[in-house]
Amino acid sequence: MKFFFLQRNKHGRIIMITWLLLLSLSTTSTQDGQENSVLRCGPQNVTLDYDSFLLKWEDDPSCSVIRDGLVYELQLLTADKPVHNGEVVVTPAQIGSTHSWKWTSHLPSQCARHSVRLRSQYNNQSSPWMQKMLPDQGEILVLPRNQIFKVGSTATFCCTVPDGESIKTMFLLNYKGANVNATKISEHVHSLTVHLDQESENWSDVICEISKGNISGASFHASYPPDDSDLQCETRDLESIDCFWNVGRAANEHPAMERIYQLQGRVLKKNKKQTNKKKNPLELCDRANLTKRVHMVAPEKVAASTVNPRNISLKWSWTVQKYSNFNLTCQVDVRKLKYWLFKTENFGVGLTAAVIKDLIPHWDYDVRVRCGTAQHFWKWGDWSKSVKIRTKGDVPDALDVWMKVKEDQTVISWKVSPSCLLQGFYESNQTNVSRSNHSLTLTLDPSEEYMVTVTARNINGSSSPSTIIIPRLNLGMKLTDGSNGSFFLSWPVSPNASCGYIYVLIFAYKTVADHICICFSTAPFVIPENFEDGRRYLLSIYACTERAPVLLQRREGYVRETKGELFKLKNKQEDSAVEVSWEPIPLEKQTASIHGYILYYQDKSGDVFNVNDPEATSLTAKNLNISTYNFTVTALTAVGLCGNTSIIVTLNPLGRLIITPYGLFFLVRLSTFVIFFDLLNAFHCFHQLIN
Repeated sequence: MKFFFLQRNKHGRIIMITWLLLLSLSTTSTQDGQENSVLRCGPQNVTLDYDSFLLKWEDDPSCSVIRDGLVYELQLLTADKPVHNGEVVVTPAQIGSTHSWKWTSHLPSQCARHSVRLRSQYNNQSSPWMQKMLPDQGEILVLPRNQIFKVGSTATFCCTVPDGESIKTMFLLNYKGANVNATKISEHVHSLTVHLDQESENWSDVICEISKGNISGASFHASYPPDDSDLQCETRDLESIDCFWNVGRAANEHPAMERIYQLQGRVLKKNKKQTNKKKNPLELCDRANLTKRVHMVAPEKVAASTVNPRNISLKWSWTVQKYSNFNLTCQVDVRKLKYWLFKTENFGVGLTAAVIKDLIPHWDYDVRVRCGTAQHFWKWGDWSKSVKIRTKGDVPDALDVWMKVKEDQTVISWKVSPSCLLQGFYESNQTNVSRSNHSLTLTLDPSEEYMVTVTARNINGSSSPSTIIIPRLNLGMKLTDGSNGSFFLSWPVSPNASCGYIYVLIFAYKTVADHICICFSTAPFVIPENFEDGRRYLLSIYACTERAPVLLQRREGYVRETKGELFKLKNKQEDSAVEVSWEPIPLEKQTASIHGYILYYQDKSGDVFNVNDPEATSLTAKNLNISTYNFTVTALTAVGLCGNTSIIVTLNPLGRLIITPYGLFFLVRLSTFVIFFDLLNAFHCFHQLIN
C-alpha cells in the first residue's frame, strides 16, 4: 500500500513530501518471533573474476533516493567457512556507478570452494545477501601450474580431487629446498607451502598422489628477477626518445628466464614518462623534461672558412633544425699527428662557427667539433668527423737559445720552429746550420767575452734575432753537496750585480744543454726542485749586469748520492803478485763521488787481506802463495761501499792465471749496519797489513 501526504504551500500549490518515499525502500518481516528491517536498496549485476577474486556490482535503481551514502558488507568463504570480511563505503556522488572489491588468497582459487557474499547497509537496515560461488573442479588437479617465483619468496600449491577420492601425499621433485610444509584443508584439498631459498636449475615439480595410486603434478621455476637499474632517457632530435639502463644479474639460461623488454611512454603535460617493463616482471621509471635531456648529434660539414698563419675560422651545420633555438656550448678538439694539443670552448645560440687561435704557422692540424646545451647541460654530443687543416706559412718565431760550457768548448743550443733553415753568427763570422741540428759547438777562449746571435729563416723570411752573451768563464769548478733533496746556494756579494743574481741549473756532462731552471734572486736560498738522486748537476751563479752576466761560481754535485754501477775488473799475474785494474769512471756515470777503492782477497784458508788507495785505477796484491784467491774490488763513497765485483784467480808457478767469473757486476744496497761493519773490518785488515 502506498501513502501520500499532501500539503499546500504559501503559493497555494499542493506538493508531496518526498522523504516519505523512503518508507517504500524497506519492509518488515517476522522470523523466529523477531522483526528485521530489510533494505530493498542492494547490489545488482554482480560479477566475480575467478582468477583475480575481483568482485564488481552496480546499485539497484531504488538506491538513487539515498542522499547520505550507504555501505556494502562483503564476506569471503573458503570451504563454506568465513575467512575474510570487508566493506565498501559508497558516497552519495558514487551511487549509481560501478563498485569493485578485490581480495588476494594465499591459495589458488581452484584449490578450495570459494564464495563471496554481498549486501548493502543503510540506517541499521540490510539488504538480503547475494552470493557468488566459484565452480568446483571435476578432476585431480595441482595448482598453480608453470609459474615463475622469486627466490626468497614463499609459494603455496594445492591438490584437489573430486568427490569419492582422497589424497595420500604431496611432495617436491627436482628442487633442493628443504623448508616444506603440507596442510590438509579438507578431504578433497591439500596444500603444500615451499620457501624458495635457492634458484632452480630447471623446472621443479609438485606431485600429488591419491589413495588409488594415481598422480598429478605442476611445474614451477624459482629464479631472481631482473635487477636492471638506472634507466635514463634522452632525445637527440627532440622528436624521438632513446632510453638506456644497466643490465643487472644474469639469470640462468632457462628459456623461462628470457628477458623481454617493453618501453612504454606517455606525455604528462610537458614531461614525458618512460617505463621499462619486463615479463619477469620489473618496472623502471624515468621522468624528465626532454628539453633538459638533449644529447646532440655530431655537427655536419665541418670546414675552415678562413685560414691564417696563426688562427683558423671554422664553420659547420646541423641536421636537427631545432638546435638553432638552443643556447649551445661547443668544444673544438685540435690534434697534431693523433696527439691531443688543446681544446677550445665556444658559446652561442644555435652555434655554427668558432675561431681557433694560437696556432703554429705551416702546420697540419686535425680538428673536430662536439656540442651540448649550455643552459641545461646533459652530456656532450657526438664528435664530428675529423678535418685536416694546414695553417698558412709565416716568418719563424724568435728562438729560445741556451749555452753550455764544457772545458774549452761552448755548445749553443735552441728550440726551433718546424720547416726552418737556421743561421748562427759569432765573431763576425756566419755559419749555416741545417734544420735537423738544434745545436752548434764552438771552441772559444774562456778568458774572452762573446756575443752569439741566432736567427731562423724560411721561405717567408727570418725571425727576430736571439742573442746570448758568453761571459768569461775562467773559473774553477767546486763540489757542492745537497741536503734533503735540495741545493743550498750562497755566494759572496758582487758590486757588479746591478740587477741581482742569476743561477742556471742543468744536468752535468750532456752534449746538448738540458735546461732545468733559470731564476733571479738577490739573496742566498734553497732550490726546491724535483731533483733525481744519483744524478750530477752543474750549477752556475752569475751577477746580473747591464751587459752580459758575470760568472761568479761554478759548482757540481748531487742532491743525494746513490750506489750505482761503476766498473768492470781486469787482472794480471806477475810472479807471486796479482794486479787488479779498471778503467777510469767518467763523472757522468758516477751516481756518487768516489773517494777511493778497496781490494779484498781471500784464499782457501779463509784469510782476508786488503789494501786501499784513493787515487788508484789498479791495486796489486803481492807475495801470494800458489793457491786459488777470490778478489773483490769496491769503491769508497759518501754513501758507503759501492760495487761488489769479484773474480776467482788460481796462481801457478809459471805465472799464468786461471780465472773464473764470480758473477756479473751489480750494486748491493747495504744497510747502515752492514756498511759500518764492512768499513771497520776493511780498515782493521789494512792496519794489520801495513804493520
